[in-house]
Amino acid sequence: MISFAGEERLMEPRMITADEQGRKRGEAFAQSLRPIGGTNINQALLAAMRQFQSSSRPKILVFMTDGLPTVGLTNATRIVDNARAARVSGLRLFTFGVGYDVNTALLDKLAAENGGVADYVEPKEDLEVKVSNFFAKVNYPVLTDLKLNMAGVETDLVYPRELPDIFRGSQVTLIGRYRNPIDMDFVRLQLGGNASGTDKNFLYNNLRFPLREEGNDFLPRLWATRRVGWLMEQVRTNREQSELRDEIVDLGTRYGIVTPYTSYLALEPGAAQNVTSLPRDNRGFIAGGVTSNAPAPTPMKAADAQAVTGQTGVQQSKRAREQQEVVKLDTEGRSSAIRTAGGKTFYLREGIWTDSEFKAGSTLPITAVKFGSDDYFNLLKQKPRLGEFFSLGERVIVIFEGRIYRVDA
Repeated sequence: MISFAGEERLMEPRMITADEQGRKRGEAFAQSLRPIGGTNINQALLAAMRQFQSSSRPKILVFMTDGLPTVGLTNATRIVDNARAARVSGLRLFTFGVGYDVNTALLDKLAAENGGVADYVEPKEDLEVKVSNFFAKVNYPVLTDLKLNMAGVETDLVYPRELPDIFRGSQVTLIGRYRNPIDMDFVRLQLGGNASGTDKNFLYNNLRFPLREEGNDFLPRLWATRRVGWLMEQVRTNREQSELRDEIVDLGTRYGIVTPYTSYLALEPGAAQNVTSLPRDNRGFIAGGVTSNAPAPTPMKAADAQAVTGQTGVQQSKRAREQQEVVKLDTEGRSSAIRTAGGKTFYLREGIWTDSEFKAGSTLPITAVKFGSDDYFNLLKQKPRLGEFFSLGERVIVIFEGRIYRVDA
C-alpha cells in the first residue's frame, strides 16, 4: 500500500504476507491516511512498480485516485512514458478514477499499456460495492497471457486488440473481420495461456470460415460498435485527427451508432415524420435527424470527444469501454427513423427507407419497381435476399450487388 498525497509514502519497503497480521497492518495504514498536499501520481506509480519482482506468480497493481496529478511530474504523457520504462513483465495495472476530477486519458492509457482495465466511480455510485466486485473477480484468475493461433485465417481489426486475462465467471468475446481467397473448412484454432504457472492449450476443431456467409447479419454492427469505441479511445488519449474523426462518422452513419459526431434525434410520439439531415458544426453533424413540433434535445458537442476530465470525460471513457466490450445489440433509445435489415442500416428520409451507403449523384445502375407490381414480385423471385430490405416498407432505396434498387409506392 502506497500513499501519494504530496509525496509517496510506502506502508512497507517490500511486499508482506496477506495474513491476519498483514491485513491489520494494511487497515491501520489506510486509516492513517489524510487528504493533505497534492497528488503525486508519477512517483507513486514508480514506487509501486518497484515492489514487484520478475516471477511467474500473478502480479496485480490497483491504482486508485480522486485527483489530477498536481505534485512532482504533472505531464500525463511523461507519466505514461515513465510507467512504460518501469514496466514489469506480467504486471496487470487496474486504474480506478473516483469522482470527476481525474484525467481519464492518463488512467485509460496506463491500464491499456499494462494489461489492465480503467474504471470510474461516479459520485452517484457506491465505491465499496464497485471495488469489492472487482476484487471478487481478480482473486480467481483462470487463464492469463492468452494467445490465439488462427491457423492461417487472415484476420483484421479484431477487438479487443489485446487478449485480456480470464477470471472466474468472466468470458472473452472476440469480434473481428477475416478475408481469405477461398472457403476454409475444418479449421483448428488453438488457444494457449497460463493457469497457475502451468501452460495450457485448448483446441477448437472443425470450424468454418466461408468466403460468403449471409447469416448472422447482426455481426457487422457489433464489430462496428467495437471499432468506434476503440477509435474514440484513440481520439481521447491521442487527440483528434481528421482520419479518426472521418472513420467514426462513416461507421456511425453506416451502422446507426451514436457518437459525439453522429447523434440522432428521437421521433416524438405523434410527430410528423419529416426527416432531414441537420447541420451541426464544422466537424460533426446529426445524421438522419427527425424534425417535429417538439423542441429538439441539445446534441452533444463534437469537442466532447476529446474531454478527458470532468463528468463528460468520465462518461465518454466509460462509454468507449462499453462499446469495445459490447456482445449484443442494444436498440433501446434508437430513433424510430433508423432501422436495420439484412445487415444494413436504413434512415427514413422524406418518407423513403434509404440505405446508409446510398449517396445522391451515385453513378451505379438503377432498377426501379413499383411496390406490389408484377415486376416487384419477379425481382424478389430472382433475388430473394432483396426481400429483407423491401420488407421495410413501400418506399425503399437499397444498394445490393453493385446496383441501386428503388421501390416506389
